Amino acid sequence: MASKERVVLTDPRAIRALAHPARQVIIDELYSGRVLTATECAELAGLTPSATSYHLRALERWGIVERAEASGDGRERPWRALGSGLQIASQSTTAGRLASQAMMRSNVDQVLERFEELPADDDWYSLSVMNRSRLWLTREETAELDRELSAVIDRFRQDRTAAAHPEATRSVYTLIAVVPAAESPTP
Repeated sequence: MASKERVVLTDPRAIRALAHPARQVIIDELYSGRVLTATECAELAGLTPSATSYHLRALERWGIVERAEASGDGRERPWRALGSGLQIASQSTTAGRLASQAMMRSNVDQVLERFEELPADDDWYSLSVMNRSRLWLTREETAELDRELSAVIDRFRQDRTAAAHPEATRSVYTLIAVVPAAESPTP
């Protein structure tokens, strides 16, 4: 992987670039540590290799993915994630807010789909959890919560990827959202 740092997107246009379902599939695979060619991404996303190349170049333009070193005969260069994770930073502009909201909605829908696809007789089914809480926090505490939750995810990531992980591990999807309520703080 090119970098161990999270890729943080703040530009509404970059956030909007993530909204396409095929791009979500590609990003999910590349950010799990896989290095894939456009043809391999196309098979996963259900697109043609040329359409997939278009999407990969758009993601590259926004600093989300990059070309990896060519291997084999060098005819087709693979792609990889630019970091260990992808973070969408909320925006205060109207366009930024709309792009962030669309991305959040898409991610929530994906996690729900993963849950629905998991067979009830799968022995990992009981490990599916959702923890929803309402907390009363200061700005500083909210930032601290975000940092600590991200640190927990990073600790469990342990440099494991789709290509390199111990036996008996399984891909587990997480979604962490920290969203301040719309009401004003009380004095």
